[in-house]
Amino acid sequence: MVNAYATRLHELGALLWVARLGLLLVAGLHIYFTMLLWCENRHACPQKYAVKNDLQTTIYARSMRLSGLVVLGFVLFHLAQFTWEWVNPEYKEWYDYMGRHDVYQMLVSAFSNPWVSGFYLLSVALLAMHLSHGIGSLFQTFGISSAKLRPHFERAGLIVAWIFFLGYASIPVAVFFNLLP
Repeated sequence: MVNAYATRLHELGALLWVARLGLLLVAGLHIYFTMLLWCENRHACPQKYAVKNDLQTTIYARSMRLSGLVVLGFVLFHLAQFTWEWVNPEYKEWYDYMGRHDVYQMLVSAFSNPWVSGFYLLSVALLAMHLSHGIGSLFQTFGISSAKLRPHFERAGLIVAWIFFLGYASIPVAVFFNLLP
């Protein structure tokens, strides 16, 4: 099924590249505006506080920069491994019985390695933390949030992010524990 999906994706041709470039642009803008906001915050308060009080923030909020960097590293590794096939050049030669590129076998091979599975799970967990805070804060950024609504937005962000985590984590877990045919 994943091989059919990969084949259909590649059949999109130029449209696939438009989508990829669009995602790259959005990711670049996200990083740029994040750095801009961080610089503005530093200029607004150049001196550090005498007493740091993180009681009102979550671990998700405090780890945004770290989780963002790890997720960026993960995306680059993921592309190098599965799209560009630099990590495992032998993947270029793998085809299924229908002559399609064997993406399924690539996933099984990659996630059978405990280091790859572990890094993938860590990265997806950090992505979930990043998304959780980001989704919860999105409404505040647009001025929609209030003291009454904010807990609901934060809870929605948490739920959505961890649903993503369970979905993406299920693949390496299923492969690693031989739950797939």
